Amino acid sequence: MAERGNVVIIGAGPAGSIAGALLSKKGHRVTIVERDAFPRFCIGESLLPQCMEFIAEAGMLEAVREAGFQLKTGAAFLHQDKYSEFCFADKFTPGFDTTFQVQRDRFDALLAEQAQEMGVGIRWRQEVVAADFSTKPVLTIRDENGEQFDLSVDFVLDASGFGRVLPRLLELEKPSAFPFRQALFTHLEDRIDDPGYDRNLIRIIVHPRMHDVWFWLIPFSNGRCSLGVVGKPEIFNQPGLDNETMLQRFVAEEPGLSALLHNAVFDTPVSSLGGYSANVKSLHGNGFALLGNAGEFLDPVFSSGVTIAMKSASLAAAVLDRQFKGEQVDWRSEFAEPLQQGVETFRTFVSAWYDGGFQDIVFYPHLKQAEQKNNIKQMICSILAGYVWDESNPYVKNHRLRLKTLVELCREPGWL
Repeated sequence: MAERGNVVIIGAGPAGSIAGALLSKKGHRVTIVERDAFPRFCIGESLLPQCMEFIAEAGMLEAVREAGFQLKTGAAFLHQDKYSEFCFADKFTPGFDTTFQVQRDRFDALLAEQAQEMGVGIRWRQEVVAADFSTKPVLTIRDENGEQFDLSVDFVLDASGFGRVLPRLLELEKPSAFPFRQALFTHLEDRIDDPGYDRNLIRIIVHPRMHDVWFWLIPFSNGRCSLGVVGKPEIFNQPGLDNETMLQRFVAEEPGLSALLHNAVFDTPVSSLGGYSANVKSLHGNGFALLGNAGEFLDPVFSSGVTIAMKSASLAAAVLDRQFKGEQVDWRSEFAEPLQQGVETFRTFVSAWYDGGFQDIVFYPHLKQAEQKNNIKQMICSILAGYVWDESNPYVKNHRLRLKTLVELCREPGWL
């Protein structure tokens, strides 16, 4: 197929690999510039079923299914003696009912390998250090030996994640509306021996005393798991304690989690990440567009990051292909606005999680009865499965009003 456009993608993570594969399949010349060598450690390991739509679109579904990743069928929420489970097969929106919980070093390397097999070139251990978009895009790249060179291209997609390359270089960053939060996290050998534990579910566990502090527990297929705790920075201000000691102390404060991990081996350094929520002035400009976390990141609570990244890759690849064909395109109405529609739905639910409203819904004792009446739980389940672009779901189309009303009903004595 004749090459129609010359594209550089910054970053070989899920957004970069998906976008690269989609564009390469349409005949465009795609080069990914990746700062690191793969495999490399990364968090964000719990995918959503919506991700599978984009993996399939990119032609990578068979490879992902055969890779041996841990099946994920839903999400379990716990707070003290309360337990609530959402099974993706019971969602409102048609689509994939399952997904995977993945170690991102293997997963990202697999997607990058698939993209290369589809004709995408990857420049490993090279970094974009300057960018000029005054005329045709020109990127200044530094290789692993410290040598610099310029690369002239037709278009740039920034999929650099938390590196946020173009937002930094082009001064596009702006403060997030979300409060500053911090996470401690690690991988460990979990040695879970509880016969009732379901490795097909991600667990989101609310701290017994602080409702805005929560843990994630993401099991992998090899007897290991990802463990993290999220809260405001002040709770991590414990002088004299290293990250591992702090994380283990938080685990000890949650009896159910502590019992589950009583045999666990902490064999990986505990990392800390703070102030991860981010935003930008614009998701696109003359000769570039921002994908995934390079544009905006909300919060890890509902594992929305990879889903948003893949959606942005799918949207951008479609618009850019049409642009290269000479069609008139509108990046605002065809890329930024559709992407933000789903981001705003996630934002509403994330905000409601931290103010306690969504927790009241999740742990509402009669939610099953509400489900039998009007599919409320199925509609909520679709959100948790990542189908936040399905406007046939009232909790997508009117997410703020619907969620606010449901919170009020769940807090009203005697409802159902």
